[in-house]
Amino acid sequence: MELYNNLSEQITLLRERIPVENYIFGAGITAMGFYFCRKYIEGGQFQKDHLRMDGKVVIITGANTGIGKETALDLARRNAKIYLACRDYDRCESAREEIVQATGNTKVYNRHLDLNTLDSVREFVEEFSKEEKHLDVLINNAGVLYLPHSITKDGCETTLQVNHLSHFLLSHLLLDHLKRAPQGRIVNVSSIGYASGKIKKDDLHLQKKFGKLQAYYNSKLAQVLTTQIFAKKLEGTNVTVNSLHPGAIKTEIWRNMNISKPVIWILSPLTFFTKSVKSGAQTTIRLAVDPDLSTVSGKYFSDCEEVPDKKLKGQGRDEDIRDFVWNESIRLAKIPSDFRYK
Repeated sequence: MELYNNLSEQITLLRERIPVENYIFGAGITAMGFYFCRKYIEGGQFQKDHLRMDGKVVIITGANTGIGKETALDLARRNAKIYLACRDYDRCESAREEIVQATGNTKVYNRHLDLNTLDSVREFVEEFSKEEKHLDVLINNAGVLYLPHSITKDGCETTLQVNHLSHFLLSHLLLDHLKRAPQGRIVNVSSIGYASGKIKKDDLHLQKKFGKLQAYYNSKLAQVLTTQIFAKKLEGTNVTVNSLHPGAIKTEIWRNMNISKPVIWILSPLTFFTKSVKSGAQTTIRLAVDPDLSTVSGKYFSDCEEVPDKKLKGQGRDEDIRDFVWNESIRLAKIPSDFRYK
């Protein structure tokens, strides 16, 4: 007891010797540290809010939530005409109404698209073609993560089809519309996860060895690789195609992981190190809007900046795997051999 009292007295004396100003200064330094840490985590921001998209037509897949919805909000404020391409009609309609109310832009439409099947992709394009003759920006944003292994009726591993193959077909089917625009753009929302992708020629659909995260990584790698070849095919046209990493963001793409509430509670402090959804959409928005990128094609972006080709990781620079993925995607999507890119 005497030891405890002595210790309490020493702490009291120490506090009396430290001016209150020091506590305030320390708190200020801590607050500044948190502020600059958050600024760093949020990453690059697209600052050209003055740029308009009057008369421009945009399609965004998976636009009812997350960065797709945030992108739609931004482009709607710029007065673009936007088609939200989603699987769930009710959720998409709710997002559409919210976007219209927030921006005052009534040219926002809800259209059905189920990326699990290539038939739905073809039906979507057929209906879109009845409404529009040109397309300025196609944003291939929708994605899934952590699905169990399955093969779609189109003969493709499900995650690979939803994240890559269906978007690959969509881009091909809409190419004529993009060519009719003054400057058409295809924006593929990929992920830094591409760097962990390991595509094997004898197991593209992971039937020999499957991992839920590996399927996701491979699908994002496929996006990066096919973006590179697509750009070469489109050289000399008015259409560009680029891929991007939006950043680490807490969005609904994680919903399939079924993490228990206690684990979520334990991990919740880690969300401090994730971007806001608004920041996560910035690179997509720049690729869709910035006139400075009108001739940039076949590149990979992160934090609103182009990543040099030499800094691409893993199979992201593997030309042999790139050709393999492109040829398999052409075969699976049933793209005609005489398809005209130019």
